[in-house]
Amino acid sequence: MVAGGAAPYFLNGLPLSAFGAINEAALGDDKVLVVIQMAGGNDGLNTIVPIDQYANYATNRGKIALKENALLSIPQSDKIGLHPSLSPLAELFEEGKANIIQDVGYPDPDFSHFRSTDIWNTASDSDKQVLSGWAGRYLASDNPDFPNNYPNEQHPDPLSIQIGSVVNTSLQGPVYPMGMAISDPDFFYELLTEEQGETPTTLAEKELAYLRQVATQTNQYASSIKKAATTVSGQLTYEDESLSQQLKVVARLIAGGLKTKFYFVRIGGFDTHDNQAETGDTSKGEHGDLLAELSNAVLSFTRDLEQLGAQDRVLTMTYSEFGRRIKANGSNGTDHGAAAPMFLFGEFVNSKVFGENPILPSVAGDNESVPMQFDFRSVYASILERWFCVETPQISEVMLKSFQSLPLVQGAPCGFITANEIIEEKEILFKAYPNPLLDFIKLEYLSDGGVNLIQIFNAQGQVIAKPIYAQKTKGWHSDVYDASRFPAGSYFVRWQNNADQKILKVIKM
Repeated sequence: MVAGGAAPYFLNGLPLSAFGAINEAALGDDKVLVVIQMAGGNDGLNTIVPIDQYANYATNRGKIALKENALLSIPQSDKIGLHPSLSPLAELFEEGKANIIQDVGYPDPDFSHFRSTDIWNTASDSDKQVLSGWAGRYLASDNPDFPNNYPNEQHPDPLSIQIGSVVNTSLQGPVYPMGMAISDPDFFYELLTEEQGETPTTLAEKELAYLRQVATQTNQYASSIKKAATTVSGQLTYEDESLSQQLKVVARLIAGGLKTKFYFVRIGGFDTHDNQAETGDTSKGEHGDLLAELSNAVLSFTRDLEQLGAQDRVLTMTYSEFGRRIKANGSNGTDHGAAAPMFLFGEFVNSKVFGENPILPSVAGDNESVPMQFDFRSVYASILERWFCVETPQISEVMLKSFQSLPLVQGAPCGFITANEIIEEKEILFKAYPNPLLDFIKLEYLSDGGVNLIQIFNAQGQVIAKPIYAQKTKGWHSDVYDASRFPAGSYFVRWQNNADQKILKVIKM
């Protein structure tokens, strides 16, 4: 059933379902977020290699370790090296149009593809089931009357678009889906030329042809999409790869003036349990091919937006449902892990590396993962704050609770500071000792005031304790935590205060 009375297109047997329209008065601007899902669980350690711990990296990665002299350097940090396939993205780092958020995840990670993807899309705690998506809740909060009288003459455009056959769960509102799906780029061009693909030969062939005809005639969004798309000519050439073709459609609609706030696209295949890299040349192989497709697509998209004059409107974000384990498995691959890096691209990103390199052991256990430095919901909340200019109370309502604010985007889009905002580096003072510890651990930290959070993670990335979660005054604080119940092993202690955070590794004897 199609909500709001909108009939779907049928695209070679798959639906193009429209459910939402823009509320320009509520949103107040034309900024766009493009979200790239790297489905399957991207291997963060072979995407961004910690050069300062290269010996431990190489030992744990074995036959899939990237050669140190093959890694790409970027001006934002001399402690990391990018996978050689990310050379197109290195251009954007050189130009200050990209940043990295290290080790993004969530407490108590779930290693199921389906459940973890659901957590990322709904922004729920891992032990909670939420039916609405984070972007859908935001769009619904700014469109409280939806779907009544949507679309209309004043607001004819889709609120969000998924390039794919099914609307991403992120776009599900509290009651209604807040987006539409274009099942594939090929049909997008059929729509523009008013041509239809061949009806599949099935027992319901005639009925399906009739439904497609009715859907094409009655779809309420076709005219605005066609108007935006036909406004644009002279796009750059993109590679003939799925992600590139998806982003080409997105660039055309953005530059054509479609006032759609969110676009979701997808590249799959990151579940690299085996044959992740070629034995003779580890820069090549399955993972390298995927990263090459990603980086070529993003660079083409960026350059296309620039020559179309739409670059200032667009922020692009990548995410994957989880990372991979520190140690390579016996099949020249990696198994499901916890945290992994995210990328942001755009004219107004704060072009730096957020966070520190993960702490790698000399020899990792088979199940040992990279622990979380940043909660992915902090990234979402910060984009709402710094890109869409959403007020703090609304952010907390949309995200279901409050999360750390990060200066991922320059202040200019929302009038915080200037377009040339400088993010100053400062020494973050946090101590956890003795190390190794026996029964107690002493925690000392210099707070700027406000909420302070200290979490203790085990080697699998699970939160096993939360010694501190409280308002603290500005200045030094000291607390003692009883760790006598912890079995012997390695642990990570994470402290967070406002945008500051630090992770320390401790050993329990």
